[in-house]
Amino acid sequence: MKGGSIPPVQKIIPCRPHNFVWIIFCQRGYHSGIATKSGGSIMLKGLRKTYTEFPPLFWVVVVTLFIDSIGSTLLFPFFALYITEKFSVGMTQAGVLIGMSSLFGIVGSMIGGALTDRFGRRKLILVGLVFSAISSLSFGLASDVNLLYLLVIFVGLLSRLAAPAQDAMMADILPESKRQEGFGITRVAFNLAWIFGTALGGLIASKSFLALFVTDAVISSFVAVILYFKLPETQPEHHKEQKKGESFLKTMSGYRVVVQDFTYIVFILVGILSLFVYQQQYSSFPVYLRDVHHISSQIYGVMLAIAGLEVVLFQFMVSRAIRKYPPFQIMTLGTFFFVIGFGVIGFVQGVLLFLLAVIVITVGEMITFPTNRVIAANFAPPDMRGRYMAIFDLGWTLPATFGPAAAGLVLDYYNPHLLWYIGGILCAISALGFYALHVKVGGQARFTPATDDEIKLSRL
Repeated sequence: MKGGSIPPVQKIIPCRPHNFVWIIFCQRGYHSGIATKSGGSIMLKGLRKTYTEFPPLFWVVVVTLFIDSIGSTLLFPFFALYITEKFSVGMTQAGVLIGMSSLFGIVGSMIGGALTDRFGRRKLILVGLVFSAISSLSFGLASDVNLLYLLVIFVGLLSRLAAPAQDAMMADILPESKRQEGFGITRVAFNLAWIFGTALGGLIASKSFLALFVTDAVISSFVAVILYFKLPETQPEHHKEQKKGESFLKTMSGYRVVVQDFTYIVFILVGILSLFVYQQQYSSFPVYLRDVHHISSQIYGVMLAIAGLEVVLFQFMVSRAIRKYPPFQIMTLGTFFFVIGFGVIGFVQGVLLFLLAVIVITVGEMITFPTNRVIAANFAPPDMRGRYMAIFDLGWTLPATFGPAAAGLVLDYYNPHLLWYIGGILCAISALGFYALHVKVGGQARFTPATDDEIKLSRL
């Protein structure tokens, strides 16, 4: 972005009326305050520099992701409370309903991946937002718990329909040299939304659960309207032409190609090992803190808030620092932080030490989660990105579906500390698996980190 230097006292940063994303940057307070040379001007220049390094469409996606994520984070932490309170059922029944939603989400993601490659990214994303709004209202208006069982099948199938399209679109938009930072920025957007969404959700839930669902539906509809006008199709044109006339069954049969990509499947399986453990941070960990160490859910909530702030403050810096290194080595390093963070939980006591473990785990998140998406995108041929990213999504939904129940068996029937010993071992096996992948395929061109010259060229 062009513009003169900022004077010592202040400067009104010009907002581009033709670009609503930059307007949002300005409206968040960057255009009317005093910017000193020592602090504010450096921050402003850094923001402007970062903004211009990425395509405008990328920022459209990031801002709408932030808005939509506020809606989902309004709802997610309070869903079990809603089910148990409104329908007077136990946590077991609520857990079955949530598990069913995740299970059917696996099917929805697979269908969505094929549809993404067949019809493009834009249509699937818009359809996903519309169905998200409808499903939120349906849950909020449900009057019988038995009706929820039908709804979770319907919602589960549709809730993950657009997930492969979103990942495929990000891979379409960003050159390989910018994917590491780009996926890091989306994590910052989501964690900012988490901080705002959970706080706002708690306030709304204290007044009305129905209002939570209505708010989420309104937000999804609002984002759908924005993207309808601002979001172009990013699927390469020649791939679109190739898919014309192809039947849905033939598109679905393309999953055979993905499954036969042995190295990619190994990558997914190795990642599942550590993600089974990672999911415990949001399911078994608060129960373990409460029942074994008598630490309240409020303190656990503070730990999560600190972890979210950690991502907001440091994710972009971490993504920049690791982009020059081989991705499978980076996955090995990040998973090693999981080994330490989850492994020590079974040995330590006291709030501060548990908080330290969460901080270490979050460092592992910041290293591994943008990187594993980059690796998945680099595995995928452009005409099969939807299906490859659907299998990648499977690597998340399987641990989310079965991980809490498996951990519950350990907590209920064995020494509860054993859960974290096993977790540390699984993460260690995962780290070794990523290093083995580095040895086997790390030298291939698609996994070679970008050079300084390539990074500079991507900014032009």
